[in-house]
Amino acid sequence: MGMTMTQKVLAAHAGLDSVKAGDLIEAKLDLVLGNDVTTPVAVTAFDEAGLESIFDKDKIAIVLDHYTPCKDIKSAQLCKQAREFAHRFGITHFYDVGQVGIEHALLPEKGLVGPGDCVIGADSHTCTYGALGAFSTGVGSTDMAAGMAMGENWFKVPAAIKVTLTGSLPPYVSGKDVILHLIGLIGVDGALYKSLEFQGEGVASLTMDDRFTIANMAIEAGAKNGIFPVDEKTVEYVTGRLDRPYTAYEADPDAEYDREVVIDLSALKPTVSLPHLPSNTKTIDEVKGMPIDQVVIGSCTNGRISDLRMAASLLKGRHVAENVRCIVIPATQEISLQCARERLTEIFIQAGCAFSTPTCGPCLGGHMGCMAEGEVAVATTNRNFVGRMGHTESKVILASPAVAAASAVAGCLASPLDM
Repeated sequence: MGMTMTQKVLAAHAGLDSVKAGDLIEAKLDLVLGNDVTTPVAVTAFDEAGLESIFDKDKIAIVLDHYTPCKDIKSAQLCKQAREFAHRFGITHFYDVGQVGIEHALLPEKGLVGPGDCVIGADSHTCTYGALGAFSTGVGSTDMAAGMAMGENWFKVPAAIKVTLTGSLPPYVSGKDVILHLIGLIGVDGALYKSLEFQGEGVASLTMDDRFTIANMAIEAGAKNGIFPVDEKTVEYVTGRLDRPYTAYEADPDAEYDREVVIDLSALKPTVSLPHLPSNTKTIDEVKGMPIDQVVIGSCTNGRISDLRMAASLLKGRHVAENVRCIVIPATQEISLQCARERLTEIFIQAGCAFSTPTCGPCLGGHMGCMAEGEVAVATTNRNFVGRMGHTESKVILASPAVAAASAVAGCLASPLDM
């Protein structure tokens, strides 16, 4: 029996000719990632285990993105612990205030991840890098500690779901709508410990930003990872960023999948996830008019330049409704600069938005947008669990940048097609 893309990456990194679903393997790592929340826990485990060295200072990345610039004394202490560890071992890819970005947008931008890589990160949305044809997955902080020391990690080889994409996306429909639609179809545990393998002629029509968004939210369906084939768009993206050889793996024609899900991209509509699960999906036409208090445009899911261009195109010449707060957060410093070059920053501010430095902040109810009791937010983030963005009686509606921007102007859930 042939292998899926994920299985081929894992076999190569385990030094094996082949693997199958359910196998337990030890695989070499190309990158180990941590942030300001998870790295301190990993550092504590590292030190308590008596470890005294790291496997490769160039293959560890520490990104202080969740609560930075630090919101309080506790977050400052966490950042200090991560900072001291990075300096102790001379970690090359350490990103602090001024150079920081949201980790899952920053690492691809910096060329730290490429096709065929095997990556772990102490953050559940590490699965983002599957957009580049890499196997990447989230792990616990103790696994991060072991990975930093040994450069290896053990895996149970996942079974796979084949997601076949056909057609191309209509106007104002993006990768966010694709993944919300998929999660709505299969549920938040529909791909539990499986690989979501995206294939089909529709893949070619998706931008890299669409693919990053889709892979980013594979975990919201319970998946171990999501992965896309390497094509011309992938090669174009990594060219000039990645300064090392890479391997593009393809699934075998006789690869085994647990099931196949077919999505006609051309039939999709702007889609949202209502509280309190990403699988609670509706098309915007079914729910528009619902009152809201806040809009957040950003995060590791939708803070890239194409996301902000889309939002700006809808906000230009318009103003955020009086009853709504709108917060715009570019995912990296480079994206912030690009917003300035293209005068998007000016559009956002003139429209009445708060424009932030890169941070994960409001996505996890950390800072820069926590909600009070009873408030409702439309957010381009990836989770809408109870209390995710503040008070346990607040609510989060997941949406694309287009829907979020339209809603900010309308003062309620709104469709960009109506603007």
